[in-house]
Amino acid sequence: MKKLIQIKNVSKIYNPGENEVRALDDVSIDIECGEFLAIVGSSGSGKSTLMNVLGCLDIPTSGEYYLEDNDVAQMKDNALSEVRNKEIGFIFQGFNLIPSLNAQENIELPLIYRKLNKAKRRELVLSALKKVNLENRKNHLPTQMSGGQQQRVAIARAIAAMPPIILADEPTGNLDSKSGEDVMGILKNLNKEGKTIILITHDSEIAAQANRIVKILDGKIVEDCRVGVLA
Repeated sequence: MKKLIQIKNVSKIYNPGENEVRALDDVSIDIECGEFLAIVGSSGSGKSTLMNVLGCLDIPTSGEYYLEDNDVAQMKDNALSEVRNKEIGFIFQGFNLIPSLNAQENIELPLIYRKLNKAKRRELVLSALKKVNLENRKNHLPTQMSGGQQQRVAIARAIAAMPPIILADEPTGNLDSKSGEDVMGILKNLNKEGKTIILITHDSEIAAQANRIVKILDGKIVEDCRVGVLA
C-alpha cells in the first residue's frame, strides 16, 4: 500500500540548552493510505506534539516529514496552511463550533475559505450531514444540541471538503459512552470509505478499535503494533 506519511528521525525541542525539553525524541513512523491508526500516550508523553507535527500545526526542530512525497518540514506558513486546508480534516475534543452559527453554517465556513461557490458548498454540507446522521439538525445552534450531536457536527465540518486524512484529537473525551460509540462508528465508516484516520487518545479501549496502535512515552515511540481488521 502507498505510504501517505513518512516521519524520519523527527525531534521537537523546547527551551534548547541546559533546560531543554525533548517533546519528541528521534521519532520515525510511516503511515499508509487508508490506515486507521491510534497514537496512545499519557499526559506529557509527546502524543499532542506528534499530532501537531502530523497536522502541520507545528514544524519539527529536526528530522524529515513527507506528506505524499512533499517535504513538509521545509514548508513556510502559507504552504503549511494550504496543506492543512486541503489534506487534513481536524476533529478536536472541545468541538470548536462557533456558538452563533447553526450546524450547517459551522460546516460551511471552511468551504467559504476555500472559495467554493454557494451551490457546491451546500452540496458538500448536506452530504457531510448525511454521513453523521444529522440532516434534521442542520438549523440548530450548538447550544440546542447535545455534546454527541455537536461532535458529529464537528466531524461533518472536518469531512465536508473531502480531505484524505482525518486527524482526531481525543474525539470522545467529552462524551458519554453512547455518544462516544456513535463517534467511533462514524470514524470506522469513514475509514472503510478510504479515509486515513489518525486518532490521538489516552484511552486504551478507544485505541483498541483502530487497526494499528502506536504507543509513545517520553517523546519516543515504544510500541507499534497492528491489531487486526476493524469490525
